[in-house]
Amino acid sequence: MSSVAHPSQVTFTLNGQTVHAPAGSTILEAARAAGVEIPTICVHATLTANAVCRLCTVEVAGARTLQAACVATIGQDMAVETESARVRAARRVILELLASTVDLREAPEILAYMARYGADEGRFAGGQRRAIDLLDDNPFYVRDYSQCVMCWRCIQVCAEDVQYTFALTWGGRGLGSRVTTFFEEDLPDTTCVFCGNCVAVCPTGALKGKVEFMLEGAAAQRDEVR
Repeated sequence: MSSVAHPSQVTFTLNGQTVHAPAGSTILEAARAAGVEIPTICVHATLTANAVCRLCTVEVAGARTLQAACVATIGQDMAVETESARVRAARRVILELLASTVDLREAPEILAYMARYGADEGRFAGGQRRAIDLLDDNPFYVRDYSQCVMCWRCIQVCAEDVQYTFALTWGGRGLGSRVTTFFEEDLPDTTCVFCGNCVAVCPTGALKGKVEFMLEGAAAQRDEVR
């Protein structure tokens, strides 16, 4: 990497190293370009960053609060730490809170993050898990929102980011917050065209193709017989 920044670039410090990146880049984009991994859940390459999960928070010198790297832009001479003690503690608590309320058994990336940051899935075990019945209202997909981390990827891909169908939306408050359809309609009664994009971007198994779901059920039955 050149030691001299181009006029359209910004020079800043990333984990103690001088880095050049295009002006207007987010911290996440600049870090990835420099080979520094920052964990994310809600971020997806084809979707607009929404800063929902906050797992990408980083510490910026002089800032009172941790910054969401997926939306915070780099600034000239900014100093960023992606793995400071404060950052690691914040990520650990975020993961522990998720594990206390959401079934993460089919979220391998999140489970890997939990191991990386030493998150204790039982730390907040006294909390109330989100109990939502499995939704099987169409021939193509099943929806198990007890596994949903509310990253909003499915809502975004269904809306103006990709499909422009607008079949999915937000619903509820607090622990009752969830992905749903307008007026709680079954999917066949909505504008859903069953394109499969929502299933493709789901990071946890909350949305799953019917065939995959049935095959997993058959495999589980075989295991029980054994």
